[in-house]
Amino acid sequence: MKEKTQIKSVDRTLYDFSYGDEDAYKVKEGLTDDIVRQISKEKNDPDWMLDFRLKSLKLFYETPVPNWGPSIDGLDIDNIVTYVRPNTERMHTDWEDVPKDIKDTFDRLGIPQAERKSLAGVGAQYDSELVYHNVKEEVAEKGVVYTDIESALRGEYADVIKEHFMKAVPPSDHKFAALHGAVWSGGSFVYVPDGVHLDIPLQSYFRLNAKGAGQFEHTLIIVGEGAYLHFIEGCSAPKYNVANLHAGCVELYVGKNATLRYSTIENWSKNMYNLNTKRAIVEEGGKVEWVSGSFGSHVSYLYPTSVLNGEGARAEFTGITFAGSGQDLDTGTKVIHNAPNTSSYVSTRSISKDGGVNTFRSSVTVNPKAVGSKSSVSCESLMVDDVSRSDTIPAMDIRCAHADIGHEAKIGRISDETVFYLMSRGMSEQEARALIVRGFADNVSKELPLEYAVEMNNLISIEMKGSIG
Repeated sequence: MKEKTQIKSVDRTLYDFSYGDEDAYKVKEGLTDDIVRQISKEKNDPDWMLDFRLKSLKLFYETPVPNWGPSIDGLDIDNIVTYVRPNTERMHTDWEDVPKDIKDTFDRLGIPQAERKSLAGVGAQYDSELVYHNVKEEVAEKGVVYTDIESALRGEYADVIKEHFMKAVPPSDHKFAALHGAVWSGGSFVYVPDGVHLDIPLQSYFRLNAKGAGQFEHTLIIVGEGAYLHFIEGCSAPKYNVANLHAGCVELYVGKNATLRYSTIENWSKNMYNLNTKRAIVEEGGKVEWVSGSFGSHVSYLYPTSVLNGEGARAEFTGITFAGSGQDLDTGTKVIHNAPNTSSYVSTRSISKDGGVNTFRSSVTVNPKAVGSKSSVSCESLMVDDVSRSDTIPAMDIRCAHADIGHEAKIGRISDETVFYLMSRGMSEQEARALIVRGFADNVSKELPLEYAVEMNNLISIEMKGSIG
């Protein structure tokens, strides 16, 4: 009998566990003025933040649901709990003080080990609250601030938070940005002073444990002139038979001649609607590097955006997406060139199997002042069988005659001719097919920060055994 091979789906056994949340404090399901006021009271918000939340709530109800991407009809905000406080009274800076069930969760995901081995600082969020935050002493001595955003909002960085909060991503941007502005909770604040170069990264990890809940963390990072930071974000959740929602927000401010590398591994369960928003503002000579891995969720809308405001600003986006059965992942990136001699480079790979749907959506805008700007977009998609789907939807809005813009897309299945060629060189069919798939993913997967986040090894390990196509 002819030997065949197959690509297994990502092994989720490490992530599909949960602890009861009977002792947690929750608001009622749904979204009302009273619920938003209740969340604000729990957070001890300043008056301006309560006003901000209520205005965002009004925008949420005035803004239509997107009608151009995957269906989110299965998401009913009236059934979502927007705030869940885990069974802990405060954020901890000593890992041993974290409640046992929460600590066990992050222990199983490898977070403490990663902190000890490779990270300059770690933040861990469980449901709606940051439960642990710690930064190495030698990092703090450089003037680097890495804390939970709520402490920063109520403390000595209150003015900095007010100046930057949802300025890069205003609540008017889209419906779920408005939702985030109304019910946001948890997240991290990072400030790297001018000229400081962090050789080891910071990491935040977000775990949504509660059934039928949403997570709305806010990450705000400011990198000063000439500074360097690598920030890693990890996400996961157990699988439930009801919809969960993730609508976080990431705002990055990259100063003159600074560099920020932002790596994300998102491994949400297949009942998750991932409607996250990420945006970077890059000043003169600055650079933002996005490295994105999307391996989970039922539906995703995810398009990290780079706004190149200063001359010579640069953006790079490297992404890999894996869609299996029951997944419709609409991902990509946006770049806005606002200044002369700016440049952007986009390289993505996607793999679809067992009826999974991958859509790559890119948008490059070159405004009139962006003379001499360059952009290159390359996306490649691989369908492992004849029931999966992959689409590429590029958009380019070029308003400057002196710009160099290019787009390249490749969509296809594993080539029988390539398999035959490799077999003619002595490989078995199984070895040939495995080599093709590994080679397809390699250019992107090698950029993922596997050396820092232990649990990420499990996500991009594509095993070959059984039948392809």
